[in-house]
Amino acid sequence: MLLRVRVTLPDRPGALGQVARTLGVTGADIVQVVVLERHAGRAVDDFTVVWPGAARVERLLAGLAAIPGVRVDGVWRAIGTPTTTGQDAELLAQLAANPVDGVAILVDAAPGLLAADWAMAVVVPLGWASHGGAGAATVGHASWRAPVPPRLPEVTPLRARAVTGPDGHHYAVVPFGRAGLVLVVARDHSEPLTAAAFHASEVERLGQLVRASAVILGDRLDLVGAPPVSTVT
Repeated sequence: MLLRVRVTLPDRPGALGQVARTLGVTGADIVQVVVLERHAGRAVDDFTVVWPGAARVERLLAGLAAIPGVRVDGVWRAIGTPTTTGQDAELLAQLAANPVDGVAILVDAAPGLLAADWAMAVVVPLGWASHGGAGAATVGHASWRAPVPPRLPEVTPLRARAVTGPDGHHYAVVPFGRAGLVLVVARDHSEPLTAAAFHASEVERLGQLVRASAVILGDRLDLVGAPPVSTVT
């Protein structure tokens, strides 16, 4: 199976090599490494690895825990092959070529871009907080594996940010900036694997995609979640 492994490690020569060697010894085949952050002598890296299905993930965790200064922030299943920022441009090109289905295209692609489980575009009405959250939101489009009924975090105030619910589920919440439309991307909490929260760089990447999508789709965003207009013949 394909796993995403997030590790915080010392930002010094040889530290990344130690982690990579340990992953290899425990049975993981590294297919991608992404540096999310480097600050104050520490680095946060995401490793996408192919992990043998019959092996226990505890073996991987124990190996990484034995490296001085290394902390495992999360291990979770990744959906599909790793993606790069070059695919963000391809996604925006798809939106421009098919704006009628633009929101659906973005929502369906978001989980794969961020190693998440599902995504939803929801319309948040005025008075969201006073209406008890999810019940007051209209789902414009939901990706595969999205829960029914929708399980949504508190999204107000409408600004891009990462949210972790009391049940351990992680969310990235990004508003489109019009019509109360918000993109919600989620990583579900499940044992024995524990997903990492969305990193600030992931939220920023999603925010850039949403802002660019809003420019491309324009007034079509106002139609998301609206009831269909019937015609009389």
